[in-house]
Amino acid sequence: MKAGTRIFDISNRPMGTMEDTPGFSMDTRDPNNLNLHLQVLWDDIIAEPEGIQSGDCTWRTSYKCFYGTKHCCYRVLSFILGPLLACCLGCQFACLAFQHIWCNTPCLRQCKINCNFVRAVNRVCMQATLAPCFDVCGMMFQRIRVRHGPLPSEDPKEEDLFVV
Repeated sequence: MKAGTRIFDISNRPMGTMEDTPGFSMDTRDPNNLNLHLQVLWDDIIAEPEGIQSGDCTWRTSYKCFYGTKHCCYRVLSFILGPLLACCLGCQFACLAFQHIWCNTPCLRQCKINCNFVRAVNRVCMQATLAPCFDVCGMMFQRIRVRHGPLPSEDPKEEDLFVV
């Protein structure tokens, strides 16, 4: 599509131009640098060390053949398969969004609700069974005092239950 081409929705109402569409740019086609690893230059593929080099004509012709073939093949493949794959990817991401919106998120919410119930039941059971035991242990150990230093030579007081 050339710049300024108007696009229409299903009911044939004008929606604006392609340039008004979020995420569409004719200038910056990889704004998030998703494909930096695909920037393949001639120097990244072919290199001749000093002492063994082909003729200048061979080097120039090979260079032109590499870039010409790469660009031509990419353009033919993207022209033939690009729209089809874009359609498939659109359907795939629509299915992914549908799955998350209508399946995964409600399932996760249901799991959170059930886990909240299980947590409340566990809390009641723990308070009924273990809390009294811990209260007794706390009362039993509250009288323990730890002193740093040598033991006194006199007898410990009656209130000191344990002397360490």
